[in-house]
Amino acid sequence: MPARRARAAAVVVVLLAPAAGCADPNSTPQASPPAPATPSGLTLVFSDEFETAGSLDPARWAYEVGYVRNDEKQYYTSRPENVRAEGGSLVIEGRKEAYQGFAYTSASVHTLGRFEFLYGRVEVRAKLPSGRGAWPAIWMLGVNLPQVGWPACGEIDIMENVGFDPLRIHASVHTAAYNHTIGTQKTASVTVASPADDFHVYSLDWYPDRIEIAVDGRGYFTFRNEGTGSRTWPFDKPHHLLVNLAIGGAWGGQQGIDDALFPKRYLVDYVRVYRRD
Repeated sequence: MPARRARAAAVVVVLLAPAAGCADPNSTPQASPPAPATPSGLTLVFSDEFETAGSLDPARWAYEVGYVRNDEKQYYTSRPENVRAEGGSLVIEGRKEAYQGFAYTSASVHTLGRFEFLYGRVEVRAKLPSGRGAWPAIWMLGVNLPQVGWPACGEIDIMENVGFDPLRIHASVHTAAYNHTIGTQKTASVTVASPADDFHVYSLDWYPDRIEIAVDGRGYFTFRNEGTGSRTWPFDKPHHLLVNLAIGGAWGGQQGIDDALFPKRYLVDYVRVYRRD
């Protein structure tokens, strides 16, 4: 599975306590359900419900801009045409348009320099774009990427989907010892009903001894700390979140890009991060 690389930015670290153990572009985003009571043993430390229309909160989110990785065909922007809060959701919109020498535009938002964390629970409720060429993701990178590079920094893919296989959701980790460039990546997938028509909750539970990933509470991927050092477990250092919609690329573009489906909208109802008490 193609790796991800993020641009460097200032780092502000929030350490969390270790654990004890394609949608219709004209459709109206579904409103968030009422915020549930925080589950026992957890404390909400970061959230965005995207209730204020317009630009994203700069205290929470930054943007990747330009061409970044993976032979993807889009130019990432921070323009409202590509990324905004609308109708109670984050909207990331992939567009077919000539811009800065590229044929497509989209957006990638991240929390580097705003919020980083170590261990805890992540929940993202999202509706995915469909169609050949769409490649939405929810993922994490170690904040020490500028110092040690990829994959030594560690990467956790909470959700990846490619539009040519629209019902399959993938979870993965990448480390120095386990990554796709040497054929050792750790990954799993699960079939989900209507991810382009309905919102689903994509979640990560990150402990000192393991990583567990689920959809709607249905766990399907576990990666355990082997206790052999940072080549296999770089996940003892803070990471930050990324949410992006790629167009084409080394994986997402393997069966081409269906231009008839643009604009493609990726809707995120909320992002919530908890620490374990």
